[in-house]
Amino acid sequence: MMSGAVIRTHRLQDGCKSNNHDHLFRPHFEHPLYLLVGRSRYAAEKKIKIGYAPLSAQFRAHIRKEYTMDPTELNRFKELYQRHLRLLKLQGKSDKTIDAYSRAVRRISEYFDCCPDQLTLEQRELYFAQLVESHSWSTVKVDRNGLQFFWKHVLKRDWQWVKIVKVPKVRSLPDILTLSEVDQLVGATRKLRYRIFLLTTYSMGLRLSETLALQVGDIDAKLKQVHIRRGKGHKDRFVPLPDLTYRALRALWCKHRNPCWLFPNPVGSPERIQRATTHMARGSAQAAMKAVVTQCGIKKKSRFIPYATVSQPICLKTA
Repeated sequence: MMSGAVIRTHRLQDGCKSNNHDHLFRPHFEHPLYLLVGRSRYAAEKKIKIGYAPLSAQFRAHIRKEYTMDPTELNRFKELYQRHLRLLKLQGKSDKTIDAYSRAVRRISEYFDCCPDQLTLEQRELYFAQLVESHSWSTVKVDRNGLQFFWKHVLKRDWQWVKIVKVPKVRSLPDILTLSEVDQLVGATRKLRYRIFLLTTYSMGLRLSETLALQVGDIDAKLKQVHIRRGKGHKDRFVPLPDLTYRALRALWCKHRNPCWLFPNPVGSPERIQRATTHMARGSAQAAMKAVVTQCGIKKKSRFIPYATVSQPICLKTA
């Protein structure tokens, strides 16, 4: 495919839902097809199932074009891209950051159909002007940071990001769920693992990723506390463990008896779940939380719904 073959793309690499498939792509970072078309197209070629966030018709139409990079330029892009990945890893960036920053490089390369080191300041301004029209400011900010890293550490050039794009500072207050609303959410969740997942998240004030990553050894029943490992900023902390949450977690564990995870991957037979080596998928937890929020008719637009943090742990009387 690399020798003069024309490949047609149909998507930007925006917001591909992780669904815990990130580990499938990391070993293929050096695959020629992956480097040329990015992980979404690569997944399609390899028949790997992966979810997509909807894109605007305007931006999707703009990217529907043919790759025309000559072999020399393509090889240069591969070398720069591989160095980008190495430097991100060497600087201790998390897997999610590496994925997001590398996606930014692939996206702008696909947009202009050339190696990014050829882009002028005016072309980058044009790119971000279009990106602002079709994507959220959070996506724009991530792409700006990813390309800034690429320009500074890989190309060793001045990025001039202030002149290109400056994300507006918005100080908004989130909508906080009341105790009765959280109680309603937990009570309306039908599947046991999701009900206990919600209870654990809200009763201890955890982030979604922190709840998913809970292991059996993190629970200290004697001291009634939970060891949260590698939370935001890669920091550990201890949080109080309510009696109700402890009893619920123990009831869930008695059903699957996985020696490691409190929320193991639930795919397969009970024996397979007991032997699962990964936790429950992030996407399935988000989908369950969104569904129960819709079912309960809660209209608050909070960053805590359906997947983030409650600022303070709360105590529920019922499950």
